[in-house]
Amino acid sequence: MRHFDRAPLYRASVGFDRMADLMDRVLSADSATQSYPPYNIEKTGDDSYRITIAVAGFGSDDLSVEMRDGAVIVTARKPAEEGERSFLHRGIATRAFERRFALAEHIRVSGASHQDGLLHIDLLRELPEALKPRRIQIEAAETPARVGKLDS
Repeated sequence: MRHFDRAPLYRASVGFDRMADLMDRVLSADSATQSYPPYNIEKTGDDSYRITIAVAGFGSDDLSVEMRDGAVIVTARKPAEEGERSFLHRGIATRAFERRFALAEHIRVSGASHQDGLLHIDLLRELPEALKPRRIQIEAAETPARVGKLDS
């Protein structure tokens, strides 16, 4: 795997360390471990998004969604089954997982629902008033009186 030296980035910028860490995580992620469970990320409005994760075999009590360190963390733990079951084919994976989704600034989780084997996590971007564009009123300046004006 490639390792990038971020020192030049830190010398020439301020506040981009989170972005550099995110790039490192993306580039170093093992694709085999990131394929389960399958998920979708969709934009549902100008400032709203939805993450949908296929969680077949898990109940609402087996799932956990939390926001921590600028990320949404979804975990699933299936309790041990009581009794012996003999499968001829087992294609529905119910193994435990933890899935992280890094969030941009000012994105928060507005809700989560579990329906038909899908976990839906709704996200909303809320810009603080200080960051929203605002129009500045331009006032007309009074013209100063001429100094030394001659009367005729």
